[in-house]
Amino acid sequence: MFRPEDGRPTNSQFAVRIAILSGIALVAFAVIFFRLWYLEVLSSEAYLDQSQNNRVREVTVQAPRGEILDRNGRTLVGNRTALALQIQPEDLPTQPRVRDEMFKELSKRADIPVIRIEREIRRQTKDLPANPVTLEQDVDRNLVYWLRERQDIFRGVSVEEIFVREYPEGDLAAHLWGYVNEVNAKQLEQPQFEALAPGDRVGAAGLELQYDAVLRGTNGAKRVQVDALGNPQGRALSEVPPETGNDLVTTLDLDIQEAGEQGLARFGKPGAFVALDVNDGSVLGMGSFPSFDPEVFTPPVAPSAYNALFEDEDKPLANRAAQGQYPTGSSFKPITALAALSEGALTTNEIIVDDGVYEIDVLELKNAGDAVYGPIALRDALKVSSDVYFYTLGERADTQTDEGIQTWARRLGLGPATGLDLPYEAGGLIPTPEWRNELYAQAADPDSCGGRERLFEEGCYETDRPWTAGDNVNLAIGQGDLVATPLQMAVAYAAIGNANGDVVRPHLGRAVEDPLGRPVEEVDPAPRRSVEIEPAYRQVILDGLRDAAMTPNGTSYEVFGRFPIEIAGKTGTVERDGQLDQSWYVAMSPYPSPDIVVAATVEGGGFGSDTAAPIVRDILAAANNIDPAGIEEPTDGGSEVAE
Repeated sequence: MFRPEDGRPTNSQFAVRIAILSGIALVAFAVIFFRLWYLEVLSSEAYLDQSQNNRVREVTVQAPRGEILDRNGRTLVGNRTALALQIQPEDLPTQPRVRDEMFKELSKRADIPVIRIEREIRRQTKDLPANPVTLEQDVDRNLVYWLRERQDIFRGVSVEEIFVREYPEGDLAAHLWGYVNEVNAKQLEQPQFEALAPGDRVGAAGLELQYDAVLRGTNGAKRVQVDALGNPQGRALSEVPPETGNDLVTTLDLDIQEAGEQGLARFGKPGAFVALDVNDGSVLGMGSFPSFDPEVFTPPVAPSAYNALFEDEDKPLANRAAQGQYPTGSSFKPITALAALSEGALTTNEIIVDDGVYEIDVLELKNAGDAVYGPIALRDALKVSSDVYFYTLGERADTQTDEGIQTWARRLGLGPATGLDLPYEAGGLIPTPEWRNELYAQAADPDSCGGRERLFEEGCYETDRPWTAGDNVNLAIGQGDLVATPLQMAVAYAAIGNANGDVVRPHLGRAVEDPLGRPVEEVDPAPRRSVEIEPAYRQVILDGLRDAAMTPNGTSYEVFGRFPIEIAGKTGTVERDGQLDQSWYVAMSPYPSPDIVVAATVEGGGFGSDTAAPIVRDILAAANNIDPAGIEEPTDGGSEVAE
């Protein structure tokens, strides 16, 4: 009824259709017009930049890290340039066949198995896919020329000049330097690393980590024009030079460090030594045995060598000087003596009869070698290391309401970590009645510590008894549950040895200098605290330690009796369940106003005078420019007992 009988549209319907089609065309034209206007006008600068970037590439110029020096300016950790064969994964050919052929040809020329090339690409790009993969370091220059002539074939492969750490003294003091590593994704989220990019290297352990902000330089950059394959063409268009990191001057004396490490190596057993300035805590030497080669951590890192260090049962990566927690044995006796004197449990001249046996409950405790010393005062008790004398002091201290021995041990620096400027320092343990009784309660009620299967986790240690008087007696001679690090023992002796009773804060950093040697910052931490020590108490302890080393029948007279400089030293021999005795020696020099303290310990080393004392002697000889080979052994009577 609405159309003509022949079915053709009317003029009005045709006009509507034309209008609709015209509207659609107009809208399409408007969209195209505005899109072109957006691209050509509004976004022209952005696209121009992208176009330029297709021809210009910004290349990071690595900044060398600052050097680590000893106190006399000798380089201990430096830098060297190396030619590194690298692959940039994102620039490799995308076709598998082409890439495989390229790897085969590269394998023949560089003498690197294809399987290793592929493995290194997978391994090194796992966490940092944008980082170049280092296949080989210190490559031959002929390979450089060969690759440059065939750059169109070996896309993504280059030889770059990089800075790597160099260790002029080999593995000397390796535990102190630590190593550097590539910054990881988690670190990049932290404020101190916000200016870095994937592939940059930062300190990962030791002084490299502790002073990373000082040693790390600022990378530079240069813009170079490249061809369609990404190959540089001509000179750099612009360049921002890198800024070398500052140098760290340490407190270390290289001669002392060498003497200590050679002494430890001579006995071939795990152990450690520490040499401190008595007055300001400067670390003159610190070493641990066994050691490791820090070059292992220089890229490319060999996984087998890297894993072997972590899996070695002797724990060569552990810095036993600051992390080794050991019972101290008789080297703890000066602390017991100071506690007894200061708490009124003893006087400097009081005589205690040592008949060779100390009875407590049903136990009979004897001196080393079943020695009997008769009536002796403190000075002689330290000289001969009378256990019976100090058992008596331990029994007396058990009646003290303020736990005299424990209190003084903490005051002198045992217990918490010392604050050394190295990461991961360990503290020690000073056992108290409250500590043991709480553990006993946990053992009696396993649920209080999360169940019996967790008693050895999170500080839940099982014990079968509460605190007894025997624990205080054991503590008095450095046995039982007491543990300390060699560094803590050196700090405690330094507090007794210096005139102010300063509990020094040990430190390896001495100063920061710019690359031209100009001073930037001094490192001189204040003492943690000062302990008031009665001069008479200090003197009688030093006198006893001096007699132990320098007079006949002293416990270390056979080692130090002819030493040209008077010292004050104490042996320690520790019984350890299922193990050989641990050897200790701690000494201060010169007597009576010491300026250096040295502590050494050797696991399974036996008597303190047999192993630890000779190590300390060699260190003190180096500190005083004395040839240890020229020191005569005493012939007029040594210690009656080997303790």
